[in-house]
Amino acid sequence: MTGASTARAFVAGATGYVGRSVVAALRARGVETVAHVRADSTRLEEWTARFGALGAVVDSTAWDDAAMIARLRDLRPTMVFALLGTTKARARAAARSGAPASDYDTVDYGLTALLLQAARACDPAPKFVYLSSVGVTDASTNAYLRARARLERELRASGLDFIIARPAIITGDDRDEPRGLERLLALLGDRALSVAAMLGATSWQQRWTSMTGPALAEALVRLALDNRAVNVVVHADELRASAP
Repeated sequence: MTGASTARAFVAGATGYVGRSVVAALRARGVETVAHVRADSTRLEEWTARFGALGAVVDSTAWDDAAMIARLRDLRPTMVFALLGTTKARARAAARSGAPASDYDTVDYGLTALLLQAARACDPAPKFVYLSSVGVTDASTNAYLRARARLERELRASGLDFIIARPAIITGDDRDEPRGLERLLALLGDRALSVAAMLGATSWQQRWTSMTGPALAEALVRLALDNRAVNVVVHADELRASAP
């Protein structure tokens, strides 16, 4: 295991459901943590106070190639968490309002690719922890999965030490956004998988059962701090095994 006192983490997507739990899990282990929050966030002051109470520092570097490279070179993180993602609803809202694009290619792939290039420019290079998704393959045709498959390919070719996490549905009562349909699908899916497991399909249950944000965060942080977890793709069953 990497000594927590020697570790420094940069968390992109820190305000998301998984991201905020990753920040908390890192700080619980005494890891110096920088939580990235967009400079134009309407909740920047709130997040600064919230993360500050945990002992984390908030960074609001612009999503710009040169700016992010300069910031990461200055911070010299030992690990970078890429927890970025958008939704169809956000993409539609951005398109209607004339705001900058917020689709899968722009956010899930584009911003993560920018972060990856910034990490590659660091010396020493950090471990890159990427939150991907179950179902990603090189043949993915779904726009969400295709964006993540593209990033996975670039991460594997980057030369960085990496962890690719592929959980199934991430849900929980503690999520800010209601996402009622998602929670219903997770509940029904988990029940169906339990029945399938009783009929012998235990591998399906292990691979597809949902996971809460805090449980996933604990798994990601444990893997990030484990020197043995390098250049691996970790599926839902393994993530659950890594969580307490």
